[in-house]
Amino acid sequence: MKKLFAGQILRRRREELGLPQAQTAKRLGISPSYLNQIESDQRPLTAAILVEVTRVLKLQVADLYDDGPERLAANLREMLSDPLFEASAVGARELKSICAGAPHLVRAMLDLHAAYRRMEERYRGLDDALRFGEGAIDAPRRPFAFDEVRDFFHFTGNYVDALDRRAEELSDRLSDAGATSFESLSDYAARALGLRVVLVAPEKAGGAVSRYAPDLGALFLDADQEPATQKFLLGCHVARRTEGERIDALVEGAHFKSQAAADIARLALANYFASALVMPYGRFAAAARAERHDVERLSRRFGVSLEQVCHRFSTLQRPGREGAPFYFLRVDRAGNITKRHSATRFQFARYGGACPLWNIHEAFERPGQFLTQVAEMPDGVRYLSVARSITKKGGFFGSPRRDYAIGFGCEIDHAADLVYSDAIDFKNPAAVARIGVSCRVCERSDCRQRAMPPLDVAISVDADERGVVPYRILAGT
Repeated sequence: MKKLFAGQILRRRREELGLPQAQTAKRLGISPSYLNQIESDQRPLTAAILVEVTRVLKLQVADLYDDGPERLAANLREMLSDPLFEASAVGARELKSICAGAPHLVRAMLDLHAAYRRMEERYRGLDDALRFGEGAIDAPRRPFAFDEVRDFFHFTGNYVDALDRRAEELSDRLSDAGATSFESLSDYAARALGLRVVLVAPEKAGGAVSRYAPDLGALFLDADQEPATQKFLLGCHVARRTEGERIDALVEGAHFKSQAAADIARLALANYFASALVMPYGRFAAAARAERHDVERLSRRFGVSLEQVCHRFSTLQRPGREGAPFYFLRVDRAGNITKRHSATRFQFARYGGACPLWNIHEAFERPGQFLTQVAEMPDGVRYLSVARSITKKGGFFGSPRRDYAIGFGCEIDHAADLVYSDAIDFKNPAAVARIGVSCRVCERSDCRQRAMPPLDVAISVDADERGVVPYRILAGT
């Protein structure tokens, strides 16, 4: 079993409670010097002390496995790859130390850099703004609200306990076993909310996939959507009607920088509730283990889409009942990451495209197939990565379609829990794909697919000798 070092977390929590080190040590039944060694990460937590720590400091065991410093360090390293900081040389160990010791300061720095990037892009778009009208000048600001909400879920471990448990309670009332059906949700909406659910052609609903008409007491859903989508949309509306106060409290506690981010977060939290409602934690987690996370079987069993199943994998982190930690993402054909969630140490690119060696890009070339890959990040951590293409159709002849690739995975230690690991020869070193977050922050010097050199290292260009790329990355920079 991996040793647990959680010194920084314990110290921060002890200081939050205003407990002196000597008093805390006495409550834990250990000497002050022993506690000091634990808080300095010189000694790990034993099982006996772990129990006492959770009691005395009022912590969940999951809190002690927080990988926040690692996540922050990866984000900070990417920020420092900006040419703005080209004179800064900060090593990996120093980054982790800063992030562990001053996480609030680091997040403030990330926010400041994000604001700088917004202003820079706004400046670069000034010509277009003047050409197309004054209103266009604000356009570059809009997408960043989504980044703020993504970071909110990222730093909460992609699990929202209050909403998850409330959704499970409601699902248990509607269905003691099996899936939460569209019919049971519709009946509940009629009985408890006084809501009629009406399936209509999209043109009769104004082109919207869902539209609530409070004056009619009706929720109109696009009849051309897949049944799984219709059920999810109904679940989102139930969330807004029944969990509005809880969602508002979560949003207010997050202190978003803009109203747009707050509104997006409310929608995302309603989506979270809907997902937990149609795939309740206990039943879904048990089924996922029994089926070894077979996405197609779970999709049929719970009456949900493949994408919804993969997304739900990444949220199964209830304290004391944690599932295997997963990451999940969705990309379009241009390589834009349109969804990203992670309960793992896996890092997504905050700016620019993902690594071209990742199998998620290959999914578009092999539609309808689940692709598997052992991917190793530059920090040496290996993941079982699974990817598949999906198509979202309009539901009638001539309607536009949207093509995406979805990917999910877990650290290799959990690979045996996935049926997809059966397709991989783990003893074959050639089967390991050495990927990175993105070219701009990847330090691999021997990648044959590199699009650009890392922004935080020096390069050498030799006019007399040229490799696959026209430069060499200088070691030690």
